[in-house]
Amino acid sequence: MAHEDVIDTVGSGFVAGELPVGLRYRARDHYVVGREKIREFARAVQDHHPVHWSEGAGIDYGYAGLIAPPTLFSVPGYLAQTEMFESVMTGYDLSQVMQTDQVIRYHRPIRPGDALSFEVCLQSVRHAFGGDLISFETVVTDQHGVLVLVSRTDVVGRSGTGPDLDELGAGVLMHGFRPGADRSTARPRGGSAVRPPASQPALPAAEPPAGPYVRDFDTVRIGDELPARTVRFTIGDLVNYAGVSGDPNPIHWSAEVADRVDLEAPVAHGMLTIGTAAGFVTSWLGDPGALREYAVRLTSPVFVTREGAEIEFGGRVKATDPAARTATIALTARHQGRRVFGRATAVVQLR
Repeated sequence: MAHEDVIDTVGSGFVAGELPVGLRYRARDHYVVGREKIREFARAVQDHHPVHWSEGAGIDYGYAGLIAPPTLFSVPGYLAQTEMFESVMTGYDLSQVMQTDQVIRYHRPIRPGDALSFEVCLQSVRHAFGGDLISFETVVTDQHGVLVLVSRTDVVGRSGTGPDLDELGAGVLMHGFRPGADRSTARPRGGSAVRPPASQPALPAAEPPAGPYVRDFDTVRIGDELPARTVRFTIGDLVNYAGVSGDPNPIHWSAEVADRVDLEAPVAHGMLTIGTAAGFVTSWLGDPGALREYAVRLTSPVFVTREGAEIEFGGRVKATDPAARTATIALTARHQGRRVFGRATAVVQLR
């Protein structure tokens, strides 16, 4: 990459409406995955598969030990995207950025000791619904430069400022958390925005599932139903996920703040619902490392009152590919009779 293609991100950036599509942002530091982080994230998304908890089970499944739940990458991924907003995409109020879509292509499972690097690419910006529809692609690699996964996230962002959460939640905000504020000058230098080369190298194929526990292709038929599962979220679950994920925005756990910004109740993080649904799929699949692609469009929020909230997950085999020995699962999620997912699919590798 030529030197002139690198933009110093401390004190400079692009305002809303002037965002250069194709801009790539390299996060300033890598993220080292810990064994206990895998376990606490699995607890936060209510994923009880043994490969996320027991090193012995991970070895039995053909891995070197634990592997992470499919959406753990979103923890450092959120930090990388926040860096990009604060230091490059200035002008947006982070407290009003709402996720709408998530698509993940997996190349190998995340493991303890992985040092993950993040490069975020701005793929498109389109003005609609009083804000900007922004699409990012995030490429995650390990310390050896090996591709781990590629994620696409779509959000709706609004420029300017919204409700002042500093005033609304003066007694509940975490120290150091200021949605929409520019905190880049208080952080180490090192992140950079770069313009991509004219062509990108082809991505390698995904690793095959490691162990024999993945579901057999010959036992799967189009139309098969996955056993339904009902999951309950409480305010405590939202508080826990906020801490584990590093997204402590109080609209996700404070009834007072939610009410003052005209929400029915605290709203569950979108990635909490997406992560819980991923565990629903992999519990049926047998081996979480055999999840190949996962795509979700969020259409309705999950409001969590003092009584809690229930989400009903379901799934059906939509298609199979005999040559690749894969299946496509169509997923559903419902809360209080409303569809939480507008469209959701998972492509899984079978043996």
